[in-house]
Amino acid sequence: MPHSMPPFSTPDWLSQSRLMPLPAPQILDWLFDEGSLTRRLTHLSDDSFSITPLLEGWQTLRDDECAALDLPPASQGWVRETYLRGRGQAWVFARSVAARSALEHGGLNLDELGSRSLGELLFCDQAFARRPIEVCHYPRHWLPAAVQADDLWARRSRFDRGTLSVLVAEIFLPTLWSAASVPPENR
Repeated sequence: MPHSMPPFSTPDWLSQSRLMPLPAPQILDWLFDEGSLTRRLTHLSDDSFSITPLLEGWQTLRDDECAALDLPPASQGWVRETYLRGRGQAWVFARSVAARSALEHGGLNLDELGSRSLGELLFCDQAFARRPIEVCHYPRHWLPAAVQADDLWARRSRFDRGTLSVLVAEIFLPTLWSAASVPPENR
């Protein structure tokens, strides 16, 4: 699948303090919101929220993912890709990864989530600590063909519980900005 292949180049994932120029305030609010994205999307969709799994399985993690998880390059991990949907539309493409070694001893069964929200699981388990959010313009070739576009905003953060770390990336699709009433010139 094209969105799972190794990248040609990796983006610079930046903290808010290193982000220049700053996007519009409405975009910043979504990118750096520390709350549960699942809850926010559920509210925006008037409780018409769902998750569509696209891909789940063991893969070689991308270099940027290995670096974020403090793993050697080309480490194996569990990859879960989903659409987060509001009112039937794909609003967010999400890619979550965790190292094989950490999952085998971490007590988290990512392979059993199905259409349930990983985000809700991470936010409900208070043993998980969230690291700072980083953002970038997500590479087009990392996206599923149906939603490939240039310059889509993405954010990611790492959730740690003991030796288990899960890296969650969320890519905001144009349909979300329309639903959230963000004017096209501010996207």
